[in-house]
Amino acid sequence: MSHIVTIATEIRDGTALSAACRRLQIEPPRHETVRLFSREVTGTTVRLPEWRYPVVCHLATGQIDYDNFEGRWGDNHHLNRLRQSYAVEKTRIEARRTGHTVTEQQLADGSIRLTVCAGASA
Repeated sequence: MSHIVTIATEIRDGTALSAACRRLQIEPPRHETVRLFSREVTGTTVRLPEWRYPVVCHLATGQIDYDNFEGRWGDNHHLNRLRQSYAVEKTRIEARRTGHTVTEQQLADGSIRLTVCAGASA
């Protein structure tokens, strides 16, 4: 039986976030205190290409802080790719953990189709 799932992504898993950064070929995340435009924030930071300030992920809550000044200090495309890559990597981790296999297909519109085969060995 086939099921279509839509995922609202909260970044909560440091391992999946690290894998997403490797996938995007950006430097790995690190825990630190950084200055955004108007305040300091502590969390797991990711430096996106061409962004003035890092994205700060709060793994305990799944929330993120960032300041891209409505796209002037960073293209939302890069943030969306990070969220997408995180969702793919988290799905892969959880599927493998439960003994399932995952196949991935990049679609022409930039989306990714994942197929999880239940009960298949990884």
